[in-house]
Amino acid sequence: MELDALFLSRLQFAWVIIWHVMLPAFTIGTASYVAVLETSYFITKREIYLRLSTFWIRIFSVSFGMGVVSGIVMPFQFGTNWSRLSDAAANVIAPLLAYEALTAFFLEAAFLGVLLFGRNLVPRWAYLGATLMVALGTLISTFWILSANSWLQTPAGYEVVDGRFFATSWLQAIFNPSFPYRLAHNVIGFYITTGFVVMGVSAYLLRRGTFAEEGRVMMKMTLWLLTVLVPLQMYAGDAQGINTLQHQPAKLAALEAIWETGTEMPLTLFAIPDEKTATNLFAIDIPYLGSLIWTHTLDGEVQGLDAFPRENWPPVVIPFFAFRAMVGLAVVMLGLVVWGNWLRYRGRLTTDTLYLKVLQITTPIGFFAVISGWLISEVGRQPWTIYNMLRTADSVSPSLTGLDVLISLIGYVAVYLFVYPTGILLMYRIVRKGPRLASTDDDDSPVKGGRPDAPVIAGAVEQ
Repeated sequence: MELDALFLSRLQFAWVIIWHVMLPAFTIGTASYVAVLETSYFITKREIYLRLSTFWIRIFSVSFGMGVVSGIVMPFQFGTNWSRLSDAAANVIAPLLAYEALTAFFLEAAFLGVLLFGRNLVPRWAYLGATLMVALGTLISTFWILSANSWLQTPAGYEVVDGRFFATSWLQAIFNPSFPYRLAHNVIGFYITTGFVVMGVSAYLLRRGTFAEEGRVMMKMTLWLLTVLVPLQMYAGDAQGINTLQHQPAKLAALEAIWETGTEMPLTLFAIPDEKTATNLFAIDIPYLGSLIWTHTLDGEVQGLDAFPRENWPPVVIPFFAFRAMVGLAVVMLGLVVWGNWLRYRGRLTTDTLYLKVLQITTPIGFFAVISGWLISEVGRQPWTIYNMLRTADSVSPSLTGLDVLISLIGYVAVYLFVYPTGILLMYRIVRKGPRLASTDDDDSPVKGGRPDAPVIAGAVEQ
């Protein structure tokens, strides 16, 4: 059997990005949450915010380290597996990634050491400033990465010379048509992901009966945030959907399994798309709702896949089910928020056993939603790496063999299946010990038995 280098390269990239995207989804939200806790401690001087901040800094440090390691692999693959894409788009993509390094990475590198080890070495205002800078750095990193990815989705501000893309307007290239919508949708999604992790951790502590005060503070703070962000995310998702209809109509047709262009389109709640016959099997439709959602009118026209050459059709099954998974998870999140506010009104938010159990079970719900969104975005973009300009089949490295990719794929799978469970176990041990000001000889300290760890953990008391 001949090994297909293109298929294996796509599989390898999918494997890496699915694992990697979960870490920015968590570290971006955690960095901002730590900044909120540090600001609260700076203003109120309440020790509980100090305990919570040191607790989440330790979790952040583990996830941040994992994210950096797994993130290095992403651009590395552009050279090894996708050299023709790199050759064609380097004059646009490379500067955007360089801007991330010059702004976000340098900012994080300058202040991360202070955040992890400097609480007892710098004034309180300086430590707060470092915390805010690290949070800002993660957001700046998100800005540039999503700008580069969005340019591949909706390229703008460029010209093609001898098969290579050159920027003619950096403003248009950076703020390409899909970028503002994708930035808002992703950042809000990352905050929601972290929010449900915080809710799950607080539920765990409350059910154990340990660190009950910390659990109550975390849950009450985070529920207010989710009460705002979950409905806002639905609005942001709707706006991105309208943008997709305008700029990537084939992707929209795929994720809704719309085979024929038409008006007064139904919304398909469930079906089994059959790409060979271009039909939906066992479809459950709601009349008019498709047009209403995507065009905001009952009789609006939505393009189907018949409007595009068949060789330009994206895969349908994966985006179709990923979209329904994402929407379904969003509905569950909204239900949890409504339920939590009802319990808050009844004075039972932190004592209702069933709600706490459900929060523990749904702790990773945001990660599943983020992965579903990326599957929609990346699989729905096919068969293009640069939408409507460069095909995926023409982007893979020409000298690459299927055996080469298989070997590296096996290596990535083995390493990730070791690194991620190990990191999750380390974070679980931190959660199990709870948000206390631990001693310097704590087994989970970033640096055991030495001065560097003292400012983060024990030395924090001295403030």
